[in-house]
Amino acid sequence: MGGIYESKSKEYRNRKAIMKKMFLQGLCGVSIIASIGFAKIDIHGHRGARGSRPENTLPAFSFALESGVDTLELDLGVSSDGELVISHEPAITPERCLDPAGKKMSSAILIKNLKYEEIKKYDCGTLGNEKFPKQVAVPHTPMPRLEDLFIMIEKSNLPGAKDIRFNVETKIFPARPDLTPDPLSFAKKVIELSRKHNMIGRVILQSFDDRTLLAAKKIEPKLMTALLTSENHLDFVAAVKSAKADILSPNLAWILPEDVEKLHKVGVKVIPWTANQPGEWDLLIAAQVDGIITDYPKELVEYMKVKKLQ
Repeated sequence: MGGIYESKSKEYRNRKAIMKKMFLQGLCGVSIIASIGFAKIDIHGHRGARGSRPENTLPAFSFALESGVDTLELDLGVSSDGELVISHEPAITPERCLDPAGKKMSSAILIKNLKYEEIKKYDCGTLGNEKFPKQVAVPHTPMPRLEDLFIMIEKSNLPGAKDIRFNVETKIFPARPDLTPDPLSFAKKVIELSRKHNMIGRVILQSFDDRTLLAAKKIEPKLMTALLTSENHLDFVAAVKSAKADILSPNLAWILPEDVEKLHKVGVKVIPWTANQPGEWDLLIAAQVDGIITDYPKELVEYMKVKKLQ
């Protein structure tokens, strides 16, 4: 998923103004929080910890785990030999990776066209990200598989490893069915691997494409699913019910406290993306969301401790 949309629309400004007003009225004050009894907010490390380490790599997930997050958020593609590869894009891109010889790539290469043995030869930890100047490079880091992440967590001695959850997004594009497996096959792969590693109860399957979520529920009705949305829905509740999802994950710019209240009344949790600034965190805390997806999980964990919410 991307960062907050820099929309200048009147509706966007109005919605942010409403949330800011609520915050300034004291809804986020410590005394108010104590009287309302805010529930603990689930902290999701976006692509591991994109602000601090190369995105969607084991070093990023390890950093997020060490920082004390509750959930590791990540994206999935599928290689030609059927491996679930952790990548936000459906391709290995020149912006993120160097070729197996350590040189700049001339063009992107689709993940679906390569076996994982070929994919892991690319260096996706050396190049920085200009949007995240504090990101620390980890040279010679490959794109991992979801199974590699599960194994890393199983072997970890860190206290949070035994309870860490996984919020995994199927990167699937309805208009480009040639790029990925069909929704049912994609969902089945995630569920089978999660069962193999006894992680099914710790996995949330998220997607902008509700076909994946509906397919997943048919295979594993108890699997937690999250509907991702990028802009405003006229009726968030109807959208989530249609997808049979347990969670709504909207762009943080398109969720108001009244939306959260309506969703909570029908038993749906709200976990917005991608909030990276204290002001954004405050607004989401004020709205009483259930979780926050952030590129800076370490900073958010520390911020929550100061707010006495962790």
